[in-house]
Amino acid sequence: MRSQLGAYALGALTSEEDRLVAGHLDGCAKCAAAYAEVADAAALLALFGEEDLW
Repeated sequence: MRSQLGAYALGALTSEEDRLVAGHLDGCAKCAAAYAEVADAAALLALFGEEDLW
């Protein structure tokens, strides 16, 4: 499940995968904590434009 957290944070999963990850996060505190860290990083990436990344 942890390997999908980045894609989940970016909204890059299929609807089925998204549902499975969301359901898992509801019941797994360890993965939910890991997701919070990944989601923070994804939010920071949104602050950069393409020109900032090159």
